[in-house]
Amino acid sequence: MSRPSEAGIQPEDLTRQKIAYIRQMLGELRQVALGEGADMLCYLIEMAYVEAGDIQAGRRPRSYIQR
Repeated sequence: MSRPSEAGIQPEDLTRQKIAYIRQMLGELRQVALGEGADMLCYLIEMAYVEAGDIQAGRRPRSYIQR
């Protein structure tokens, strides 16, 4: 198996794809929580969904911790 950079995918693009996948999964989890009437869990998942959208749009960094 080749590494992402060798396959023509830049690391930044791979990161964007992963964030998009996380956001999609959060949307699905929110629907499950909503169906179960888990209001607090639904709220927390929604906050994570919004955060992932902000990261995707470049309005927020992936991390606040300096590495």
